[in-house]
Amino acid sequence: MDPAHSSQPGAWPARGEGPREQVRPGLVWPVRRDKAGVDGPTPWQARGPEWRATSRGLYVPATVDPDLVEQRIVEAAAVEPSCAVVTGWAALRWWGGAWFEGLAADGRTPLPVPLAAGDGHARRTQDDVFEMVWEFVSPKHLTRRDGLRLTTRLWSVTLAMRRARDLGGAVRIFDMAAYNDLVSIPEVVAFAEEHQGTRTGVELVREAMVYADENAWSPTEVDFRMVWQLVAGLPRPVCNRPVFDLNGQLVGTPDLLDPVHGVAGDYDGALHLEGAQRSRDVAREADFRSVGLEPVTMLAGDRHDPTEVVRRLHAAYRRARAKPLSDRRWTIEPPRWWTRTDTVARRRALTLEQRRRYLRLRRQAA
Repeated sequence: MDPAHSSQPGAWPARGEGPREQVRPGLVWPVRRDKAGVDGPTPWQARGPEWRATSRGLYVPATVDPDLVEQRIVEAAAVEPSCAVVTGWAALRWWGGAWFEGLAADGRTPLPVPLAAGDGHARRTQDDVFEMVWEFVSPKHLTRRDGLRLTTRLWSVTLAMRRARDLGGAVRIFDMAAYNDLVSIPEVVAFAEEHQGTRTGVELVREAMVYADENAWSPTEVDFRMVWQLVAGLPRPVCNRPVFDLNGQLVGTPDLLDPVHGVAGDYDGALHLEGAQRSRDVAREADFRSVGLEPVTMLAGDRHDPTEVVRRLHAAYRRARAKPLSDRRWTIEPPRWWTRTDTVARRRALTLEQRRRYLRLRRQAA
């Protein structure tokens, strides 16, 4: 557990209770109008330009950024402070999930903040700010963190996975939660076994765990991996495994790698197509080829129509199979001094200084 923040399990709060502690610095808890203008804006001030309505009679100063993800979560939590708890993608963001930005598949439309309704008294309505999840949550999966009531990391990720649109979406949710070490594969598998047949969507969680990986560095890598396996029908690659030459020097860390056939895959978005980044990508491909790997690139357009990247993958496999073993001048066996960080358990065991040093490449990908 992150030592920088406190959290403790707790039952549903008594009705009428608000946040028990101040929310994080820089965030503002919405308030209701106050005729005296002490605890909130007066009715006249609320209609002016210095205040912004959030939802259902609540207001924050107009200077508060409405697009900040964490502020959106706070504003949703304030709507039902006495009988609802932040859950799903929003709880994962609050727990530190960097990739949970609260946006729809188009990358622009804000998603409503999911709130778990606990005592049955929450109003059975929703708006653009929040949505109620009408499902019992065991008290052991309820907690408080930095001023908000929310579900535990395990409950939050499994709920988000159970509500995913498809298998790829469920895998993406797990992988991005594992990116910040919020959950591990054994933890989610155990949860799915415990709740088999008792929770809607648990079968999707079970299926997703077959494809889950604890070392993906971005959602696009997950999409590439699913195309690699499910569309192209090729062997499962490993994620972000460092490649060394036979002298123990680091060659590079491809997004995906088939260590048996020697095919390396990278995702290149729009930012990779120009300037210095493109030059680095070309040099990186040359480095992989120089030790006998066959590199394949997935482009942004391939996410909508994977036909071409599937063709490139199969071509790379044909070239790789035709290469003599003497061309294989690379290994994924790290030198003795290397510290592996490819699992949640290994990363959780690192000190803060080790995380800063060893995970810097992951932070650059985020």
